[in-house]
Amino acid sequence: MIVGFVLELAVGGLCAALGLLLWLKRKLSILHDYHYRNVKQEDIPAYTRQVGVGLLLLGAGILVTGFFHLACSPHWWIPLALGFVLGLSLIFAAQKTYNGSV
Repeated sequence: MIVGFVLELAVGGLCAALGLLLWLKRKLSILHDYHYRNVKQEDIPAYTRQVGVGLLLLGAGILVTGFFHLACSPHWWIPLALGFVLGLSLIFAAQKTYNGSV
């Protein structure tokens, strides 16, 4: 149980940190170039904000899931599902809007 908690903290923290880097520092280099190949120069701030927030939500969902697992809650899957649905929805919407396709 402790190993799972540590693993969820590590993965969630990594996703959240990468989301913050993408959102606040506009570090496109953490993405593959084909993800932003068709993004116009003037759309880069909006694109990085939306993808960064999506990645941050995904990471936050994983982090909170770790704490739910640690508390032995049977509802551990709720923050995981919310984080994935909200985070991936934002990421896919940004890809479709700014890059032209998913």
